[in-house]
Amino acid sequence: MSTNYVKAVLFDLDGTLIDTAADFIRIIKRMSEQNGWQVPPSQAIREQVSAGAGAMVSLMLKHNEQPLTEEQIQHYRQQFLDEYEADICVDSQVFTELEPLLSFYEKSGIPWGIVTNKPRYLSTKLLQSLALDERCSVLVCPDDVSNTKPDPEPMYLALEKLELPRGIANSVIYIGDHIRDVQAGSAAGMTTVLASYGYIPPEDQDDLEAWGADYIADTPKALVKLLRSKQFDYL
Repeated sequence: MSTNYVKAVLFDLDGTLIDTAADFIRIIKRMSEQNGWQVPPSQAIREQVSAGAGAMVSLMLKHNEQPLTEEQIQHYRQQFLDEYEADICVDSQVFTELEPLLSFYEKSGIPWGIVTNKPRYLSTKLLQSLALDERCSVLVCPDDVSNTKPDPEPMYLALEKLELPRGIANSVIYIGDHIRDVQAGSAAGMTTVLASYGYIPPEDQDDLEAWGADYIADTPKALVKLLRSKQFDYL
C-alpha cells in the first residue's frame, strides 16, 4: 500500500467472509432427492457457489443428464432461491479465524463492510441471522448499482457510503475469492487480497497469480496473519 493507514476493509460475502457452502449443498441435495436424482459431489457444489444459483442448479441438472432448456434452468433456479431464502442459515458461519479480526477492526474504529453480488434480500437476511447486520458498516449489493462486479461501480458506492474519497481508495482493502472481485477492487484503485481458500474451481487454481491481486491468502488463518502484519498500518 502506498498510503500510511488502512481506512476501511471490505469483504466479498460467500466464500470470503462467510462459509455458506454447507447450506447450498444441503438444498441441492434435497432438490436432487425430491426428483429422484443423484446428488452431485459436495466439493463440486462448493466450487460453484461463487458462480451463483444458476451455476449450482446447472451442475445438478448436468450431473443427472437432464435437458438444459432455459425454462427448466430458471424453474429450478427459482425453487433453489425460494428454499434458500426460507432456510438461509442452518450451517453457514463466519470463517472461525475471521471473527477476532472483525472484533479487532471494531475496537480499532476501522469500518469493515461487504460488497457482494448476492441479492440484497438474501444478503440482509443472512447477516441478520448471524447478528452481523449492525456490525457491518456498509453493505453493497447488485440491487444498489447499475453495473455489478467486475465493474468498479459497487466499490465506488462503498467508498461513498463510508464517506471516503476515491483518491484514497488504495487505503481500502478489498478481499474476495473470485477473479471479478480482484478486477473490481483493482479497477477502483483498492488494495486487493485474493482469498484463495474460497469457492474456486480446480481449473482456476493453477492461474491465481495471473488474476493480479496485490496479495493472496490461502487460508483464513493466513488472511488474518497478513492483515495483522506490518504490511498494513491502522489508525
